[in-house]
Amino acid sequence: MKDYKIAPSILSADFANLGKDVADVLDAGADFVHFDVMDNHYVPNLTIGPLVCESLRKYGIEAVIDVHLMITPVDDIIPQFAKAGANYITFHPEATKHVDRTIKLIKDNGCMPGIVLNPATNVSVLEYCLDQIDMVLLMSVNPGFGGQKFIESTYDKITEVKEMIDAVNPDIRLEVDGGINLENIGRVAEHGVDTFVAGSAIFNSKNYKKTISQMREIISKS
Repeated sequence: MKDYKIAPSILSADFANLGKDVADVLDAGADFVHFDVMDNHYVPNLTIGPLVCESLRKYGIEAVIDVHLMITPVDDIIPQFAKAGANYITFHPEATKHVDRTIKLIKDNGCMPGIVLNPATNVSVLEYCLDQIDMVLLMSVNPGFGGQKFIESTYDKITEVKEMIDAVNPDIRLEVDGGINLENIGRVAEHGVDTFVAGSAIFNSKNYKKTISQMREIISKS
């Protein structure tokens, strides 16, 4: 059976009680903790930094932390997130001058690297680095804000990238972020996604466990 992972984005969590809220969502069945890191420069919003990651580790969060860097430049902050306890670190190729160098920097700091593609970003960049990374993250909304609607053209892109991954290394995780909910998670899984970022769909629900269980049930039927 495929190793599906559900990765709630803490962008939608209760920041006044972040440690408890993250612990609660993990106890409810989530797999990864997804960090949306925005700098009000690469994207029009400002969110969190390495100190929040470190704080969650100190709180006792042991789950995989999946850090999505929506910042430019990215290189300076990568070692900080690695030291703070990140496991995956993904970045946008437009946000660095040297994609290959940034991938190696993430690896050198003991983390698993990934490439993030915006809705209108061509997949061709993957042809030159897919064999070096552990994750491809496809944005199904334009980055910067939570709660946006899933962009339908993402389905074709998922299929294209999945074929590329399978030809190089099927163990590379294919993650999608943006507008994932109970209505579309099944179709997203059918197209080949194995890691699902869901922020508002989980954190804004009344019952984390019920929502995550429903997501898993839908995925299992895909």
